Amino acid sequence: MLTPGQPAPDISLTNQHGETVELNTYRGRRVMIFFYPKANTPGCTQQACNLRDIAGQVGGTAILGISPDKPAAQKKFDDKFGLGYPLLADTEHAVAEAYGVWKEKSMYGKKYMGIERSAFLVGADGTVEHAWYKISPADTPRKLLEALGK
Repeated sequence: MLTPGQPAPDISLTNQHGETVELNTYRGRRVMIFFYPKANTPGCTQQACNLRDIAGQVGGTAILGISPDKPAAQKKFDDKFGLGYPLLADTEHAVAEAYGVWKEKSMYGKKYMGIERSAFLVGADGTVEHAWYKISPADTPRKLLEALGK
């Protein structure tokens, strides 16, 4: 698990428009990275839309969403809800593993591997400022605003 002060693991993933997005291109500004299990599901939609709704309050802080969905699914999600920030496709879950959010989960007694909904605020210097593991969709924007002093 990542803790404040650690360097944020590198990210180089394809977004919903087929473009490569790298975390290092955001050096000099804060970045909110949130991991969600699956686009267009109720909790993920709530989380993504809540972040969209506060985007105007976070100043220069960038928002990046990451899930195992393919870019086409991310695009449909963005188009449907007008999210307006990059949604990154971590289809091989390498970034999720680096951030410690690829976990064994259980539903109806069946065990499987998937994303543990989590969020990270990365500072302008590329280090983790805050790490929120097992965060709820409703708490994601609230925690971000609190961390930014808003």
